[in-house]
Order: sequence, then structure tokens, then C-alpha cells
Amino acid sequence: MDNKKVVKTDSGIEIKEVYCEPVKVDDLPGQFPFTRGVHSAMYRDRLWTMRQYAGFSTAKESNQRYHFLLSQGVSGLSVAFDLPTQIGYDSDHSMSEGEVGKVGVAIDSLKDMEELFDGIKLADITTSMTINATGFILLALYIALAKKQGADIKKISGTIQNDILKEYAARGTYIYPPEPSMRLITDIFEYCSKEVPKWNTISISGYHIREAGSDAVQELAFTLANGKAYLKAAIDKGLDINVFAKRLSFFFNAHNNIFEEVAKFRAARRMWANITKSLGATDSRAQMLRFHTQTGGSTLTAQQPKNNIVRVALQGLSAVLGGTQSLHTNGFDEALSLPTEEAASIALRTQQILAYESGATDTVDPLAGSYYVESLTNDIESAAWRIIEKIDAMGGAVKAIEQNYMQDEIARSAYAYNKAIEDKSKIIVGVNKFESEEVSAPPVFKINDSIRKVQSEKLERLKAERDNDAAFKCLDIIKEKATTRENLMPFVISAVENLCTLGEISDTLRSVWGEYKG
Repeated sequence: MDNKKVVKTDSGIEIKEVYCEPVKVDDLPGQFPFTRGVHSAMYRDRLWTMRQYAGFSTAKESNQRYHFLLSQGVSGLSVAFDLPTQIGYDSDHSMSEGEVGKVGVAIDSLKDMEELFDGIKLADITTSMTINATGFILLALYIALAKKQGADIKKISGTIQNDILKEYAARGTYIYPPEPSMRLITDIFEYCSKEVPKWNTISISGYHIREAGSDAVQELAFTLANGKAYLKAAIDKGLDINVFAKRLSFFFNAHNNIFEEVAKFRAARRMWANITKSLGATDSRAQMLRFHTQTGGSTLTAQQPKNNIVRVALQGLSAVLGGTQSLHTNGFDEALSLPTEEAASIALRTQQILAYESGATDTVDPLAGSYYVESLTNDIESAAWRIIEKIDAMGGAVKAIEQNYMQDEIARSAYAYNKAIEDKSKIIVGVNKFESEEVSAPPVFKINDSIRKVQSEKLERLKAERDNDAAFKCLDIIKEKATTRENLMPFVISAVENLCTLGEISDTLRSVWGEYKG
């Protein structure tokens, strides 16, 4: 009787005991379909952008953290926004109570944006903003601030997440129904392709899909299916895929299984190249999948939190071996609170050690040709295509979300993963094995509860001092244009320049489009 142990990845892909068969690798780095990387020399020419995701409390306090991170060697900023900002409420709204400044920075107006980037020239940095339903407003605020600083907006660069489909499927910070939400996204594509050509107009996110409980294959498949939906929406609007697709980027999660994660990243590039080509992309830059990676927040444990330093290092290594263009490494204390300065500093040093001490950057795609990694790349790709084919048969990602397909599959995966931890078929060190009776909690980062009062007083002053006739006229124009096919971005930029608040702009569009009830 054959009692050989069966080993599977968390995605259910069976792993052989030994791999002896070579797998043909046709492409070279920088060549279609980019399995081995989007640039021919990768990190030998230029390292990935080292970001640290930060934002909390008021704009003034977050600004102090940004200056600290820049002094420590980060090469790009990554902004976290609080929940009211994410779902279109000003800090003084009743729905904002208890949430202002808690999971990110509170941004109500251009005045806050000025404080957030005080002493930081937007022309000299790249900024990633994790914002979706109100992404168009935050982009408008960023552009308005760049103009005030005297920057050439055709040269400013960064990324806005702007991925509403994954909000319906996995995260929940949506405002408007899918159709007007997709209209906002394609308006951004169109506006930026002409006016802010170096801006990445969307970061199609698998990160939050994985955080919600998906496995690696589902993360890949659902993310690329959403990407297809954005491509088709933009094409339907009459945009040129060879222009707008160059500014699309992706945002993936990195978990602990190094080889599965590397294979996922390699498969993602190959699949996206073929998806874009099938939809008419002929420019190689429009076929490239460029991505940011964040280490897995859901993998971090409150038990024995310093173990998370090792987890984050392994996850960061998988992203580098997989060819990421940008990386955020989590603080070891993030299962307990927002990261302290010490934790943020260790996380950044982790990236710097990977870059300068590990040897992982010495050659392009160092795991290429590995019998195991090449086979796993093919297996993950095949499994992801099967899911995408199901989604296509439903009518695409929007229809699949409306039918709860993605949500149900993520929930099933999350249940199976947690059950495996409970029955100890999945070992989490310090949680269900190698536990310690000693409890030593590190110092946690605390948010001042008076932030809502501070923000509300600022809003009161702003509304008393601004030209309200000009502000209300801007809001009336947005309301009128929301019923047309005209691009909304110029009118939103004008509104924020006239000190309309994020909540006022969001509510104006709520009055026209309503709210989506999941």
C-alpha cells in the first residue's frame, strides 16, 4: 500500500516529492510575455521602490512620520486614509464618529492635503494612495496641491489604487453602484492619459482579496478578471489600450510560502501579457504587468509578535525573487496596533537588507529554470485560467460579483484555511504549535481620541473663510455633469481648488447616483 505523504500548497496544488523534469522557458526578461520580469536587467539597473505604508491621526501628525521615513531612506510614500475619507464622509459627519484618524489619516479638504505634504515637494517623490471609492477626489486634491507647489503636473508620478471591483468582492468601502463607479475610473484613465501621463491610474488589487481569505490562485484569478473588466470598460469608452494600459499597475499580497508566491508573480505577468494582447494591445509597455507588493497583514500574529519580523522578511524575499516593482514591508506589531516608529524602521531595514545583503538582486529571475518553480508557475497559471473562464462565462467580473461568485469563493477559502489551523493540519508558529506561556506585548501606537474635534473645528473655519458662492457653484456643476457623459475630473479639481470638501463632493454624487447596497 502506498502511504506516501500528500503535500499541497494553500491553493490546493499538489507538490511532488521531487521534481526531475526540466520545463522549457522560452522568454527572456523584458520580452513578451514577461514571465521573467518586465525589464531586461531588473534590479541590476534599478532597485524596487521601497515604500512604507503610513497615515494616521491628522495630516500634521502623518506628515511628521513621512519626514521620518524619508530620512530613513524610503524612496516613495504610501498613504493610508481613515475610513470616513475612504467612504466619502467629512470628519464632522455623524457616520464618522469613532473612526476619524484611526486606520489612516483624515483628509477633508485641500487644507489637509497641504499639511500632509508640508515640506515635501510632490515633483521630487512618487506617492501611492490606497483609496478607491473617493480615489478621484484624492487624485484631484493631489493634482491641485502639485499645481499650488508650482509642479508640472505632466511630470508628477505615483499611483492611485482606484480599484472599486475588489471593494464589492472583498473589502466593502464602496459608495456608488458599479456602473457610475466604473465611469469614474474610466474618467480618470482618460483625464490622466492627457494631463498627468506619468500617473498610474489604477492599482488593481489582489492584496485585499487575499486579506479577505482567498488563496494565492484565487487572488491571481480574481485580480486579473477585474483587470479585464477595466480594460473592456476603457475600450468601450473609446480609449486606446496602447495608451491607457501603460499606466495600469497591480497590487499583490505576499504570504509565507516563498515558492508559491514567486510562481504566482511570474504567472501573473505571463497571463496579463496574453490578456492585453488578446484585447488589442500591441505596444509592449501596454502588455507589461507592473506591480506593488505588500507583505501579508493577515499572516501576522498577536502571539509572539517578534516572529513577524521573520515572516515579513520571507514574504519580502518572495516579492523580490518574483520581480516586484515596489514593496511595502509590514511592521511586526501590526496585529496589535498601527506600527510604531521602531517597527516601521525595522520593516524598512528588512527591505534594505534584502536589497544590499541577500544577493537576491544580483541576477534577474534567480529561480528561473528550477524544475519546481517552473512547474508551479505553470500549475498556478492553469488553475487561475480555469477560474477566469468561469467568470467570463458569467459575463465578466462585474456580473460575477453581482452573482456573489467571488465573495462566496473567498468565504469558502477563508473557512477552509481557518479550519486547517484549528485542526493543526496547518501549523502557525506560536499560535497552534510552539506556544509560549509568557506574554510580552511590545509598546503599541495609540491614536488620540480628540482628532474628530480637531478636524471638525478645521472644517468649521474653512467653511466660514472660503468663498461659499464659488464652492456651491462648483458642486452644482458636478451634479449637472454627473448626468452627462462628460469627464468629471476637471470639475472635481476645480471644486477642491475652491475648497469644496471631500464629503460635499461625495454627497453631491450620492444625490445623483445613490448608494450601492451590497
